[in-house]
Amino acid sequence: MRSVLRLVPLLLLALPALAQQAPTGSGPAVPVTTAVVQRGPIPVEFPANGTAAAEGVVSVRARVDGQVERVHVTEGQMVSKGDVLFTLDRRLPYAVLAQQEAQLVRDRATAARAEADRQRYASLRGEGFAAQQRFEQANADAQVAAANVKATEALIDFTRTQIAYATIVAEVDGRLGALPVREGNVLRAAENTVIATITPMDPLIVRFAAPERWVPQIREAMAAGDAPVVRAAVPNDRGPPVEGRLTFLDSQVDPQTGTIALGARFPNEAQRLWPGQYLNLTVTLRSEDGTTVPVQSVQQGARGTQVFVLDAQNVAHRRPVRVVRINGGRAVISGEVQPGDRVVVEGANLLTEGSRTQERQPQQPQQGGQGGARS
Repeated sequence: MRSVLRLVPLLLLALPALAQQAPTGSGPAVPVTTAVVQRGPIPVEFPANGTAAAEGVVSVRARVDGQVERVHVTEGQMVSKGDVLFTLDRRLPYAVLAQQEAQLVRDRATAARAEADRQRYASLRGEGFAAQQRFEQANADAQVAAANVKATEALIDFTRTQIAYATIVAEVDGRLGALPVREGNVLRAAENTVIATITPMDPLIVRFAAPERWVPQIREAMAAGDAPVVRAAVPNDRGPPVEGRLTFLDSQVDPQTGTIALGARFPNEAQRLWPGQYLNLTVTLRSEDGTTVPVQSVQQGARGTQVFVLDAQNVAHRRPVRVVRINGGRAVISGEVQPGDRVVVEGANLLTEGSRTQERQPQQPQQGGQGGARS
């Protein structure tokens, strides 16, 4: 018994030596999945959240008094510039116009007679004081008559403008909002009531903000020529992201939030975007070459950030790396990895330096039987 107890300390001292003599890659193979290290152009981009807005909402108001005779549109309808929206009762201005046109005929006749008198007395100017006086009176009468003609013509133009205002048309292309007036309502220009709104739908402006650390790169990208591309993911829309261009960079950073306001213009002919809509954005400033691996392959070890690279014998080796940035589920890295290397994506937490691995087979989708799944 004493001899056995004497051997125990010797065995404990020998275990570390035996562990050091264990060959690399010994032990059971760890099942892992791998991916290939890639190198190529990687976009420099950042995410943001924004809200779509129209470039300007037009408020429609009556410019003359009158009763709504007809409503030509419906709520929510798309209209084009020049489309008739409302027609007001025009009988009164038409009556005033007829009166003014008759007055113009009279004024023109009076002006013609005064001009004839002026010419007749002009021929008698040298025959005495009375002739000179009559000429001066005739000349003044002709000028007054001509002025009356111009005044009546101006009144007619004014009345015709009032008649034109009685037909209310769309001033821009866009979508109508709610229509608070109906046929029979009386409108008064002095009340300045909004009777319709038109929201331009194409293009739309998306307002958002970016952290101030991106300001130098945004300015550099905007000064390079083509405006940076902004992509918007439309909620509950199965189509691809909508693409626009960055058009606005605010003149100062908000000291309260440490962000700067930005704006992008999006073509919206298909009307996939809607004013007031909340959007997830991706702003792409430029592209540059980089080495990338899946984000899941990057591990945080005792010595810092690392990945496990497999050699030709599927033995894992630890490689220190530095993550430059994350882009679309891939990490842009620098360090002791080369394009074409195989890095461990799943199972890295079970590995140590020199661990033997086995590529895990992808799972096949289960085929559902005609009788359904078994319980």
